[in-house]
Amino acid sequence: MSYRTTLCIAPEHPCLAGHFPGHPLVPGVVLLERVAQALREWRQQRLAGVREAKFLAPLNPGEAADLELTERSGQLRFELRRAGQVLARGVIEGAA
Repeated sequence: MSYRTTLCIAPEHPCLAGHFPGHPLVPGVVLLERVAQALREWRQQRLAGVREAKFLAPLNPGEAADLELTERSGQLRFELRRAGQVLARGVIEGAA
């Protein structure tokens, strides 16, 4: 089972003003918020915890990235990719 969506954080997003001035990058917490939103859309569950999260490359404002949630071996996993490059991945927990 899997769920896919595309995300793009607008350059005007309020979190970007301080992260980092002059060269903004989308903060990991904003990406995790989008993971939580995708989990709600896919399974109608809330994000109960993040067991593991690795941020491997930055996402710039206005760039599109593909988010995939999968269930494998009883674990919910996420992976965020841009043009085939893994930007972030991890293991999450959902709850009703």
